[in-house]
Amino acid sequence: MTLPDLTPQPWAVDALCGQTDPEAFFPEKGGRGAAKAAKAVCARCPVQPECLADALSRDERWGIWGGMSLLQRRRLRGAA
Repeated sequence: MTLPDLTPQPWAVDALCGQTDPEAFFPEKGGRGAAKAAKAVCARCPVQPECLADALSRDERWGIWGGMSLLQRRRLRGAA
């Protein structure tokens, strides 16, 4: 079994989510208000494209990444 590489990506240093409560990016199911707040942070983030690309490459299954929920990321990839 190969473990995933957990080394932080260089772009992550500039991510606005690092200055925000991490729980905001993992809202409970149906927590649209919390997801909306997290997406607003992503919309202002200078590394939003890199974050989204990273989440897509890792097939991230949880949370808001690059301004998108899991369902939005699946739709983007054409898997929903």
